[in-house]
Amino acid sequence: MWPLRLWDTQEVTIFLSLTLYVCHLAGAISIRSPQQSLTRPVQQDVLFSVDISCVGTPTIQWTFMSGRVSRNIGAWQPGGYTNVSEDYMDRVHTYTNGSMGLSDLRIQDAGFYVITVTEPSGSSKDEGFVLKVEEVLYEDLQYLSVLAVVLASLAGFLMVSMWLMDKAYCRIKAWRQRRQMPENYVTELQPL
Repeated sequence: MWPLRLWDTQEVTIFLSLTLYVCHLAGAISIRSPQQSLTRPVQQDVLFSVDISCVGTPTIQWTFMSGRVSRNIGAWQPGGYTNVSEDYMDRVHTYTNGSMGLSDLRIQDAGFYVITVTEPSGSSKDEGFVLKVEEVLYEDLQYLSVLAVVLASLAGFLMVSMWLMDKAYCRIKAWRQRRQMPENYVTELQPL
């Protein structure tokens, strides 16, 4: 049988303290997002919606990664400073809850976006988002269909014009032929 060992109060206190500290660190920063994979068409806007909870005022940083490219988009503190890089200066909108809006999307904006939330104590947590940017092909099809309608109308106009010109040509030709023919009003019979 196993020997029964009782813990003394110092061991229990240390165990509970460590457990509470680990639980505090694990749940200190929370990043919640309704959607982590987003698809938007070119020239539209996207909102990377997050809801952050942490101890103290966090520093929020967004980074873009795609292939070999990694760029800092910006960093800010809710109610404090905002530092957005020049590449994104006119297109990024920051929110106090950590969300970030990106306007006028381009094909190059497709990739992986990472939010890093850092507490004043130095602990941090990351969350990632995938953005797919689609070219709008229906606009190209719209231009193509408008061009087809214009060309069909032009072809129809030219066909009707050619038909009318052919009719006019035939009438003018017939009129000239009648004009060149000798006119015999009365045929006189001569006595024999």
